[in-house]
Amino acid sequence: MPSWAVSPQQTTGTSAQTTPHRAALHKRAKIHAQPAAATGQAQATNETARQSVQGLPSEPAPNYTQPLYLRPTGRDYTKPRGYWPNPIAPYAPQHEDVGRFSNSPRLDDLVKDGKIYLSLSDAIILGLENNFDIAIQRYNLDIADTDILRAKTGSSLLGVSSGLLTGTIGGTTSTVQASTGGGPGGTTAASGGAGAGASGLVLTTNGQGPQPEQMDPSITGNIQFERSKLPQTSPFQTGSLTLNQNTNTYNFTYNQGFVTGTALQVGFDNSRTTSNSRFNTYSPVLQTSFQAKLTQHLLNGCCVGINDRFVIQAKNDRRIADSAFRQQLLYTINQIENIYWGLVSAYEDVQAKQRALEQSTQLASDNRKQLQIGTLAPLDVVNADSQVASDKQALISSQSTLEYQQLVMKQAIARNLDDPRLANAPIIPTDRVSLLETPEEHTPVDDLVRQADANSPAIEQAMLTLKNDEITLKGVKNGLLPTVDVYGFYGAAAVGGAGNPLCNPLFGSCSVTPVGYSSAFENLFNSSNPDKGVGFNVTIPLRNRTAQALQTRSLLEYRQAQMRLAQLYVQTRMNVINGQYALTNDRAAVQAALAAREYARQSLDAEQKKYRLGASTTANVLQMERNLATAENNVISATAKYATDRAALAMTLASTLDRYGINIVDAAGGNISQQKLNIPGLEPAKQLPEVMIPGQQENLQKQEQQPVPEPQSQQNMPLPQQPH
Repeated sequence: MPSWAVSPQQTTGTSAQTTPHRAALHKRAKIHAQPAAATGQAQATNETARQSVQGLPSEPAPNYTQPLYLRPTGRDYTKPRGYWPNPIAPYAPQHEDVGRFSNSPRLDDLVKDGKIYLSLSDAIILGLENNFDIAIQRYNLDIADTDILRAKTGSSLLGVSSGLLTGTIGGTTSTVQASTGGGPGGTTAASGGAGAGASGLVLTTNGQGPQPEQMDPSITGNIQFERSKLPQTSPFQTGSLTLNQNTNTYNFTYNQGFVTGTALQVGFDNSRTTSNSRFNTYSPVLQTSFQAKLTQHLLNGCCVGINDRFVIQAKNDRRIADSAFRQQLLYTINQIENIYWGLVSAYEDVQAKQRALEQSTQLASDNRKQLQIGTLAPLDVVNADSQVASDKQALISSQSTLEYQQLVMKQAIARNLDDPRLANAPIIPTDRVSLLETPEEHTPVDDLVRQADANSPAIEQAMLTLKNDEITLKGVKNGLLPTVDVYGFYGAAAVGGAGNPLCNPLFGSCSVTPVGYSSAFENLFNSSNPDKGVGFNVTIPLRNRTAQALQTRSLLEYRQAQMRLAQLYVQTRMNVINGQYALTNDRAAVQAALAAREYARQSLDAEQKKYRLGASTTANVLQMERNLATAENNVISATAKYATDRAALAMTLASTLDRYGINIVDAAGGNISQQKLNIPGLEPAKQLPEVMIPGQQENLQKQEQQPVPEPQSQQNMPLPQQPH
C-alpha cells in the first residue's frame, strides 16, 4: 500500500503544505484576480500532500478556485430569503431567468462580406460564451449552492453532478459521431453527490449514518371549534340524558434542533369548554398547560461533528463542482482546438486538391495539343484524363469534409444557427500552428508531472471525494452505537373559568371564585402546579447487522477511493510522459514531411521540364504529381497532429487557462471581457485564397440578391449541401 494510503484517523489534523513552486508556475494573482482574502492563502500541491505526514491532507487547498467563488449570476443560493421586507418571501417560489439561447454579439461581429474570418482566439472565446456543454455545466455551480443551504437545516444532500458533458460534436471525419454524454448535468456517476452505476442500480454509502437534527425551527398550530351533543346512558353522570358541550382548542408546538444533537420542544395547549353538566364546577372551564422538553443524544447522533457533517460535505461538493467546471473548460477548449485544427487541415486539403486538379488538368490539355499534332499516343491522353477524374473526385470529397468541419465548428461556438447569414457563411481559419519549440518539450518530465499533479482537476476531485468519504465513515461509525438519550422537561397546568350556573350543590361545592384566563396563565409560571422531570431513553439494536454492513461497506468504498487516487497519479505521469514524447515525435514528423514535400515538388518540376523536352512520359509526370499529393497530405496530417498533441499536453498539465490568459471568473459568468487571448505557438496564415464550396457559393449569391427573410419563412431558404 502507498505510504499515503492510511486510515481516516491518521489524517485528522493534517494540514496542506505551502509550495512556492506553484506560485511561480501560474501567477494566479494576476490572471485569475482572486479576492484579497484568497490571495494570501498558501496553495498546496498534491505532490507535497502525498509526501506530508505520511498521509493525505485533511483538507486540500482550493486549486484555482475558492469555495463559493464562481457564480454564473449574482445570486447566492447558499443564503435563504429572509422575512424582511417581504414576510412571505420564504414561502414564495424562487424565479430563475430562462437561459440565453441566442448567440453572443461577438459572433455576429465576425461575419463580414458573407464570410467568417475566425482565429483560434475568437473560436475559444466564442466557445466560452456560447458552447452548450459549458452553459449546462454552469448550472451545477448554483445547484451545489442549494445543497449547502439544504445541509444547514440538517437535511440530507441531493448531490452534485461532476461528470464531463460531451454533447459537442467533435472530430475531423465527415461522419457525424454520436456523443457519449450522460445527459443534462453530467454523467450518472458524480464525485460530489451520491454516485450511481450503470442505469442507476448501484448506490453508495454517501450520506449514511444518524440523521442530523432539523435545525430550521417550526411552529405547529391547531385551532379547533367543536360543538357536540352526546347521549348519556344515565343522568347520574352529567345530570342530564344529553351532554351538550362546546369546546374551543388553541394548541401550539415549537420544535427546533441544534448542531450539538439537542432537540427542543415547547408545547402550549389551551381549551375553553362549556357544557350542561351539573357536576362541573366551572362553565366555561379554561384549561391551559405548557411543557418545555430538551432531549440530548449521548451516543448515536451526538455532538457537533455528526450533526454538521452534511454542511462540510456540501461545501466539499461545491469545491468539486468548481473543479468540475474548470475541467469542463479545459476539455471543451481542447475540443474546440481540435475542431479548429481539423478545419485548418480540411481547408488546406482543399487547396492542395485544387492545385493537384489544376496540374492534372493542365497536363491533359497539353497532351491533347500534342495528340493533335501527332507527337503523343492516344493512351497518354486517356491516362491524363483518368487522373483528372480522380482529382475531381478527391476535390469533391475534400470539399464535403471542409463543409462538415465548418458545421462542426459552428455548433461548437454558437447556440443558434437559424440565421441564414450565419448558417451559410463559410468559416476561414486565419491562424496556423508555429513549429517553434515549446518549453514543455525541454522541461524535465518530473517537473511536468509535479505541475500536472498540482493542477489536475481529476486529482483534486478525487482528494475531495476522499474527504467526503471520511465524513461518511465518521457518520456510519457513530451509527453503530446504541441510542441513549437524556431528556428533561418542565411544565405546568392551570384551570380557570366562571361558576357553573347549572351546578348541583348535592354533588359538590358550587361556590367558587371566578378565575380569568390571565390569572390561569399566570399560574403556569408561579410554580403553583409544576410538572417537571428527567429521564433516559435507551434503544439497543440486537445483532446490529444493518449498521455493521453499512460501516464495512463505507470503509471498503473509502479504500477503493484511495486506490483510485493512486491510479490517477500513475495515469497522470504516463499521460505527461506520453504527451512530451508525442510532441517531440510530431515535430520530427512535420519536419520530415516538409522535406519530403519539397523534394516531391522539385521532382515534379524537373519531370515536367523533361516532359516538355520529350525526355519523359505522361506516366512519369502523373506519378510525380501523385507523389506530391501524398506529400501534401502527409504535411497536413503531421501538422494537425502536432497542433492537437500540443493542446492535449496543455490539457493534461491543466495549464490551458494560464497559458491563454483566460479569466475563470468571466468564464463562469459567460461574459468574456477580453477581446483577444494571448495564445502562444501560433502564426498568421501566409495567404487566404478563396476556397468556396459550390453550395455555399449559390447561397451567398442569393443572399446578395434578396434581403434576409423573416424567421417563419426560413424553411424555404436553400441550405448548404449536406455531406453523405
